[in-house]
Amino acid sequence: MTESVAREIAAVASAWLATLSRDQRAIAHWPAPGADPQTEAERLRWYYTPTDHGGLTLGAQSLSQQRLVMRLLAAALSPAGYATLITVIGLENELDRVEGFAIDWGQERGRDPGRYHLRVFGDPTGPTPWSWRFGGHHISVNVLVADGAVRSATPLFLGADPAATGLVGGGSLRPLGGIEDTARALVRSFDRDLASRAVVHDRAPSDIIGGNRSHLADGDQMLPLGEVWRGHFSDPELRARVQGMVDTAARESGYGPRDHKALALRRTPLGVAGKELDRNQRALLGQLVAGFQGRVRDGLTVPVDLDTVHFAWAGPTHRGAPHYFRLQSPRILAEWDNTARKANHAHSVWREPGADFGVGLKRTARTLGEIHNDPKLSWGS
Repeated sequence: MTESVAREIAAVASAWLATLSRDQRAIAHWPAPGADPQTEAERLRWYYTPTDHGGLTLGAQSLSQQRLVMRLLAAALSPAGYATLITVIGLENELDRVEGFAIDWGQERGRDPGRYHLRVFGDPTGPTPWSWRFGGHHISVNVLVADGAVRSATPLFLGADPAATGLVGGGSLRPLGGIEDTARALVRSFDRDLASRAVVHDRAPSDIIGGNRSHLADGDQMLPLGEVWRGHFSDPELRARVQGMVDTAARESGYGPRDHKALALRRTPLGVAGKELDRNQRALLGQLVAGFQGRVRDGLTVPVDLDTVHFAWAGPTHRGAPHYFRLQSPRILAEWDNTARKANHAHSVWREPGADFGVGLKRTARTLGEIHNDPKLSWGS
């Protein structure tokens, strides 16, 4: 399956590259993974804020080029993953309304569904590894192909702001609502003993802990919002706006150094393991894992032993309260938070510690295709 997906995305990526002008290509097409330190450093950068993600934006492309970008995404993502992603893009228009059409982030339009970037690294038709990254506000998709197969599809980030939006007729648009509801059902199903170990803090952090780090390590703590951008704002007003958001988040979460340390990433997982759960609870845990891994096509994920997956929750468990949860096993880390805007602004990310971007202990182009299947690689490698 992964080989057929690799062929499909290579064909679409090649078709897209063939349509680019010289100026567009200079932005959109970079050397192959591992070609040089500058290229590799750029390939490993990813964001989920409304910053420059690197690449050619949808707004700078013709309609036929945009269609090829959508075809590329649909070729790598599952139908549900693709539908969720394009909904997140569309939410930029609703977020603009929520903010009074007034936030610009130093751009002509700060909340812009046209400001999603695509960059290809390497030659999709050649024998050496190649990769691509699609990203913008609340989206980051990173795919690496080597030896004719998809070797990595992480980090994969999806967020939603607003997380829930009212629709006519009494409906509600919740692009990531199924994940939230499943996690809440799981934590609320625990008896007193399981709950005392699964709920690791009575308050939620204001963001995912791993942030947009290229590599995860034991002891990583939540990054300040200002660090999750490409560079720093030179405009004093924008710097003040970011700092104001940081201050508000800290005040609302009540987190201090001791709290951040308690929620830090670590090799020894927090929470309770799947092997401790009953049949119904394991089914919910399986649904939750699928909510992250099911974003991509079948066959592109690492098999997960539910016995080894730990589930940890922070914050109250009733709907509408700010909350955070984490799934962790030797080969996966999934994080979720819904805290900002009175718990109506969700972040979710799926990662493979030690194998994100298809890299591990060695990063040469020759070994990139071998790393994904190395059983020795695990959390914190």
